[in-house]
Amino acid sequence: MRIEIWSDVVCPWCYVGKRRLETALSTFEHADEVEVVYRSFELDPAAPHHGTEKTLATLSRKYGRSEDEMRQMMTGLIDTAAAEGLEMRLFDNVHTNTVDAHRLLHLALDIGGPALQRELKEALLAAYFTRAEDVGDHAVLRSAALSVGLDAGRVEEVLASQEYAEAFAADVAQARAYGATGVPFFVVDTRYGISGAQPAEAFTQVLEQAWAESRPSLQVVGGTDQACGPDGCAI
Repeated sequence: MRIEIWSDVVCPWCYVGKRRLETALSTFEHADEVEVVYRSFELDPAAPHHGTEKTLATLSRKYGRSEDEMRQMMTGLIDTAAAEGLEMRLFDNVHTNTVDAHRLLHLALDIGGPALQRELKEALLAAYFTRAEDVGDHAVLRSAALSVGLDAGRVEEVLASQEYAEAFAADVAQARAYGATGVPFFVVDTRYGISGAQPAEAFTQVLEQAWAESRPSLQVVGGTDQACGPDGCAI
């Protein structure tokens, strides 16, 4: 079973959704046969590569709310994240571009597969939300990439070029094709779409349904009175 997750590294609900999916997988009987792959989604293509404005101010202006109103909304999200074991410094985050972060996630997937990519995804989310670092800054990206074991030379090559830009664009295009207008957006075996950071129970239900449908049980007709078995034949 494959789960593809469209998300952005500056999306707080993506971090919450990641944890809730992990909670569901922790009790899923067949979790060792589930592959989780992250796909790129850019919340704001116009965001500066070296952001200085706090996200609070950016969102207040974008949605026409006062900073006090936005702070109240953010406080509620901080509490929701805390219930999932996550610490979020939403008031300290800067509005920043994430294309380069996504290109490094493609590098990790290419070099080390989904497992290494998931490690880098966690490192980037923690850098932005827990430590309030600017994930548009190459120094921050370089530190996160090296912390999970990516080769320093390859990291520099990617950051100094447009490598994986096409893979990034393809992910964004596929999200549009699926009709995803926001993230997180989860796709299970290209058959089930889950929009938003749903409760762990919702993920569990979809996982079990997708697993059952991909491996239908055999309906047996008849009995054993006219068959041979390991103890011989009933005559």
